[in-house]
Amino acid sequence: MSKHLRKVIAAVLIPFATAVFVGLVAFWPGGAPAHERTGVGFDRQTQDGKVVKVVNVDCADVNAAQVPPTGDTSTASGREAVNEETGLCKKATVEVTTGDDKGRTFVEVVQPDASRQLREGQGVIVAYAPDAPRDLQYSVTDVARSFPMALLAGIFALAVIVVGRLRGLMALIALAVSFAVLTLFILPAILQGSNPLVVAVIGASAIMLIALYTCHGLTARTSVAVIGTLISLLLIGLLGSLFIGWASLSGNTDDNTGLIHGLFPNIDMSGLLLAGVIIGSLGVLDDVTVTQTSAVWELHQADPAMGVRRLYRAGIRIGRDHIASVVNTLVLAYAGAALPLLLLFSIAQSSVGTVATSELVAQEIVRTLVGSIGLVASVPVTTVLAALVVSADRTGLGAEAEAPAPARTGRGRRRKA
Repeated sequence: MSKHLRKVIAAVLIPFATAVFVGLVAFWPGGAPAHERTGVGFDRQTQDGKVVKVVNVDCADVNAAQVPPTGDTSTASGREAVNEETGLCKKATVEVTTGDDKGRTFVEVVQPDASRQLREGQGVIVAYAPDAPRDLQYSVTDVARSFPMALLAGIFALAVIVVGRLRGLMALIALAVSFAVLTLFILPAILQGSNPLVVAVIGASAIMLIALYTCHGLTARTSVAVIGTLISLLLIGLLGSLFIGWASLSGNTDDNTGLIHGLFPNIDMSGLLLAGVIIGSLGVLDDVTVTQTSAVWELHQADPAMGVRRLYRAGIRIGRDHIASVVNTLVLAYAGAALPLLLLFSIAQSSVGTVATSELVAQEIVRTLVGSIGLVASVPVTTVLAALVVSADRTGLGAEAEAPAPARTGRGRRRKA
């Protein structure tokens, strides 16, 4: 790139990067706020444990205090009651392996129709309730799955490095930085009471700058992708704010968001929803803008004589294919995440209109459509920016490239002579 063009790009990006840095400093939370645990949901004290013994027992022996079965097995509650009275249960002895009570054991009874069955030697996560009677202070809440998760992450990292080599390694570094910004800045700042939208914009901008320049280098091509991503994020923010408010979406739709609101009532839950839309769209936006910028650059290198219009038309043809695949990807990703919810609506035989306008589903629809509009807009925006930048620089590069051409041609003719 010519010096003039670099100055123009720097005049746009340097103030933006400076504003992001100032925002990080101004809103830096310094850690999540302390609070007294409620013992509900995720807000419980937990320790590691291990199942040391499992024996089969009659459910009637361990469910003596429960309500006797009704005999009606046509309902879920009736079937559960019959199983609890006549089925074969498991009595697991669990040992606490971490914390002050390391070595302490307790008994966990597993019903025959329980979704999570325990086996001897299995690692588990146990919850601690200090106010409960001693025999009931510990209970199994989940299984320990650290090893398979770590192994899967290792396979992923290895695959990225083997195929991507240095670029893959830089992508992993950028991924680590993104998680650091999310866990050290965005989440604690929201818990401290900062505006979720402002925090999300600052954090997403920082992730965008670090990830794109780390993965693709400090080049004019990357800078064009950054500008295209920024414009699209602004559009997503405006549309998200408009339609979340217009549709009266509270953002408080399930047990987890209800627990967050109960613990930190000052958090703006609708703003938290909008922040999630922005952060969730950022990853796909990066993909679209970098791809479109690279496509225009490659087209220009293949035919330096192409003007802005031809570059834009050729680039937008590539972008249309990208739009179709990306929008479908987003819709299917959100549908897959909400599949249990959709199954519940199907079981209830609710109408399509009722399902679509309920807050649980409407929230996902708004999230999907707003993100998709931003993705669609990013294609023409980034393509035209890339075409303008390449074409504006073409004259300067052409003059430098054409100057030595006569000498090379002349030398070739003298050799032939």
